[in-house]
Amino acid sequence: MRKSTEEIKKIFQAASIEALPEFINTYSSDERAGVRKLAETAAKRLEALEKEKERIEALRVYEEQYKEYTYICGVDEAGRGPLAGPVVAGAVILPKDCRILYINDSKQLSEKKREELYEVIKEQAAAWAVGYASPERIDEINILQAAYEAMREAVGALSLRPDILLNDAVTIPQITIRQVPIIKGDAKSISIGAASIMAKVTRDRLMTEYDKVYPEYGFGGNKGYGSAGHIAALKKYGPTPIHRRSFIKNFV
Repeated sequence: MRKSTEEIKKIFQAASIEALPEFINTYSSDERAGVRKLAETAAKRLEALEKEKERIEALRVYEEQYKEYTYICGVDEAGRGPLAGPVVAGAVILPKDCRILYINDSKQLSEKKREELYEVIKEQAAAWAVGYASPERIDEINILQAAYEAMREAVGALSLRPDILLNDAVTIPQITIRQVPIIKGDAKSISIGAASIMAKVTRDRLMTEYDKVYPEYGFGGNKGYGSAGHIAALKKYGPTPIHRRSFIKNFV
């Protein structure tokens, strides 16, 4: 008995990527326009997957360049710009054959996709860690030095010692491991991209928790950045203990 268009649609929606070629082969010549449309959609999905695989291969250019090193570690930070909360650094060592799709600069990804990738990276990484620098520390030594501290903490917390660090744009002081600073590295290196995701998701989750303690400031939405609502709350209620005093001089 011939399947209905609705039944075929359900088959398509449930199909794995591996099943799509057979689906396309079976239904691309169907006389029903709705079924052919499903086959076309399946073909576009396959094409998009191939493009993503190509993008990930391009994102491995530095990992290939330094492949003589056993443990290549990506390092990045999140939260240099906000008015409140810590700066958080991520350090990630991926397996040599790692091909986690959709890794990118964390700012280019939706919150949902970052959360998904966070769990995948956590599961597949050879080692990963995060480091923090508090708002007080940021005020004490400035944001750049605090970011360096967080990065050193993240690298030092890894369960494996890296042989080389691929960093997003910076050379971290007081580290003896070889470092390669890469401008916009979170969009050019799969290791740095992974580190940026781990740092940002960790920090965003922390700011969501702070939102429960200080609900007036909207930390769950603005993550400590200087949104209009956040600045208005600062002027109305004054700073919290997690505000960076050196960052809010113009507002309070």
